[in-house]
Amino acid sequence: MKKTVVPQDYSQLIADLASLIEQGRRFAARSVNMALVVTYWLIGRRIVEYEQKGKKRAEYGKALLEQLATDLSHRYGKGFSERNLELMRQFYSFYPIPQTLSAKSSKSARGSSQLFPKVLDTLARRFSLSWSRYCLIMRLENPHQREFYERECIQGNWSVRQLDRQIQSLLYERTALSKKKPVVLAKAHERPIVVRPEDEIKDPYVLEFLGLKDEYSESQLEEALIHHLEEFLLELGIGFTFVARQKRITIIRLLSMRSAG
Repeated sequence: MKKTVVPQDYSQLIADLASLIEQGRRFAARSVNMALVVTYWLIGRRIVEYEQKGKKRAEYGKALLEQLATDLSHRYGKGFSERNLELMRQFYSFYPIPQTLSAKSSKSARGSSQLFPKVLDTLARRFSLSWSRYCLIMRLENPHQREFYERECIQGNWSVRQLDRQIQSLLYERTALSKKKPVVLAKAHERPIVVRPEDEIKDPYVLEFLGLKDEYSESQLEEALIHHLEEFLLELGIGFTFVARQKRITIIRLLSMRSAG
């Protein structure tokens, strides 16, 4: 067998290629999420525009969403339920865009292939988070709270679970009441979890948007569960350890013996 001579700088080549692959994967994940968020914002705007064309349509309200959910779900599958359509409409109302952009995009033919290229870049610069994260933030009624968590989530690159944990722990309220706000925020950004591109793509909202089925093999399910278990133990900090994915444990059962007599 002929021995392959590896040049000294080969390891650098592998490192460079690995870096390019990782960057490409992250870009692909961001691109999909960006397209999803922009699409949902535009859907929300279109529904609001339709409702505002007369009192009769405004009163149509809930019935309109029910009908849209039925028709869109029949055509595109999951992801366009009445609840999700309501979130899209809410998303547009919570995150208004300057009138200049709205005016420009309104002049484009609705539904044509020219609409996205004209507004995608501008909207993408406004929306930096995934749809799952915006759904969490939109549960908050206070706009200052929404701005706070959106800003901190972007800064810390929080996963969906991290963002939910910070909201549930009342980070906004604790920061507002604290005399040492930088310390509270610094603690919230401790032990960051690296969000992997494959996790972003497996987001249920992304799978629904792309028309993919959320069916996985047993090994894939195990991989996902173990990954989240590792993340959870890391968040707990000192005193916890993750030994192995599949660790054989031998249990010896000791039986107490009664002394005779």
